[in-house]
Amino acid sequence: MLVIKPDVKLTTLLTIKCMKNFVLILILVSSLMVCQCKNVNEADNVLKQILRSNPELFEGVLENADKHRLQILYTQIDRDSFDRPRFTSHPFNLDTIHYFYPASTVKLPAALLALEKLNNINIAGLNKYTSLRIDSAFSVQTSVQYDSTSENNLPSIANYIKKIFLVSDNDAFNRLYEFLGQQYITETLNKKGYTNTKIIRRLETGMTPEENRATNPFTFYDGEKILYQQLLTVNPNQYIINMQDVRQGRGYYKNDSLINEPMDFSYSNYISIENLQNFIKAIFFPEAVSAEQRFNLTQDDYEFLYNYMSMYPRQSEFTLYHDTTKFCDSHVKLFMFGDSKKNIPGNIRIFNKTGRAYGYALDNAYITDLEKKIEFLLTAVIQVNENQIYNDDTYEYDDIGIPFMANLGRAIYDYELKREREYQPDLSKLKTNK
Repeated sequence: MLVIKPDVKLTTLLTIKCMKNFVLILILVSSLMVCQCKNVNEADNVLKQILRSNPELFEGVLENADKHRLQILYTQIDRDSFDRPRFTSHPFNLDTIHYFYPASTVKLPAALLALEKLNNINIAGLNKYTSLRIDSAFSVQTSVQYDSTSENNLPSIANYIKKIFLVSDNDAFNRLYEFLGQQYITETLNKKGYTNTKIIRRLETGMTPEENRATNPFTFYDGEKILYQQLLTVNPNQYIINMQDVRQGRGYYKNDSLINEPMDFSYSNYISIENLQNFIKAIFFPEAVSAEQRFNLTQDDYEFLYNYMSMYPRQSEFTLYHDTTKFCDSHVKLFMFGDSKKNIPGNIRIFNKTGRAYGYALDNAYITDLEKKIEFLLTAVIQVNENQIYNDDTYEYDDIGIPFMANLGRAIYDYELKREREYQPDLSKLKTNK
């Protein structure tokens, strides 16, 4: 007997006339019951209570929240007796009208799309570890045949993704961008429902909008055998960011010269705070997001992401990253530990992607304590550019931005330590052989 709770809306379904329709009903009901998600009202917004109860840590920024383009999304996770998650989101200043620069946080969806694209191509022997060659076929493009950081001295999608999460390597992101193509990224994410996301340019290349519309030829091979080839791709559409405040500041430097006019981000990248957090949900709670928002990933892909999203540079196979004076544990971990050079305790696992550029500091994280059975989602952006000049490398990261992010993570973690839970989460899948 199929029991349907009164709040499940099935008014659009046809009358069950045969077993085929009955099975269809079961599938639709299960999709409606994957999780419960809710936003809270102003009076119940725990995040705002936490911020206001710690004025010594947050008051200076909160008094100038709009100036700092501050946005925060804190999501509590509660489990039921079957370990299924329920999300309760506490937003602060969320806004999809005014522009902010997402910096390196765009690398997370690029990694997901690259893994999914390989799986969708579905050719035997073609996967994230397959060796590849990148050619140049358009203005300013560069080719790649070797990668000295890889074990076999050859580039691969896996190696690029490792470098993205370990040290936020810009060239690694650019190569994923070239494998995917501008049109593919935008259309695929739109179909998945991530409509407040636009990834339309490489990072730190100085390429024009036209050059960013063209992406390099790729060849994947096994020894002498070519497994897959992708030709030069040119997006026939011209994408543009059309938002308020897309022109920012009072000046910017270009080729060592000060241009006394706002910097234009119209042909840059953008991801809303909510979309950023939804990418994290799709990785760690795929069963709790709608089917369209999921990515076609293998079990090995998930374990690969869990490992490298939380790994510290000193733990990696890249000896170049073992110099802790350059790559400390908090090198790409802003929440809780961004203002410290010490090693992060082993019981804390932070699965995240940060970003920092043009005075913007961002972090997008699933934060866990494996011993105390704590888990929560936290995504935030703050801008610290007092003189409103871009590209002058004069930003208040160390004085304002990074301390704010670290204090924010610690304050919410401390709150989570005291918060009662009916059921403890099973975090065993997050333990890796690091």
